[in-house]
Amino acid sequence: MKLWVTAILCGIAAAQNTTHQHATASPSIPLQPLAQQVRQLEEAMNSGGAEVHRKTAAAESLHQIAETIHKRSLVIIFSDMMDNTGDTNDLFNALQHLKYNKHEVILFHVNDKKLELDFKFDNRPYQFIDVETGEKVKVHSNQVRDIYLEKMNKFHHELKIRCAQYKIDFIEADIHEGYQQVLMPYLIKRQKMN
Repeated sequence: MKLWVTAILCGIAAAQNTTHQHATASPSIPLQPLAQQVRQLEEAMNSGGAEVHRKTAAAESLHQIAETIHKRSLVIIFSDMMDNTGDTNDLFNALQHLKYNKHEVILFHVNDKKLELDFKFDNRPYQFIDVETGEKVKVHSNQVRDIYLEKMNKFHHELKIRCAQYKIDFIEADIHEGYQQVLMPYLIKRQKMN
């Protein structure tokens, strides 16, 4: 059986309003071509220009990838798992779809822990801008902190529970940590399991 490694950067295709993109690499391919593929994906993501209104369709992307890649692939997802549908069941169904097709799935949950998960803003008014819709909201951070944390903690907890149920490796990936702090503990753990 040939093992295929698939890296998915959810939202790239949605940001470009094109078909969904994913990169595959055989273990026999040296790391350099894979690094070039990742750079190309990053360039494609950054080439969106001044367009502010981007729609995230993580669930749709995951469903499409589940159907198009080889069975029993290793699927590595780097995403905040936020979807513009507002229905988390769509997202969880997409993750389940990947597992149903016998893929091994690793989710690196990318976030800004300080701001997105802990909501550590100073006690003053802020203007928040939704990067997907461009909608602007002016609020005092302490007025929305409790309800925001309640909803975010609920989503985060449910995501972790569903990943455990579906046997998906869930790894926190704080954007302020270097990739070594994110990848090394996971790789060491995975090496010990083999």
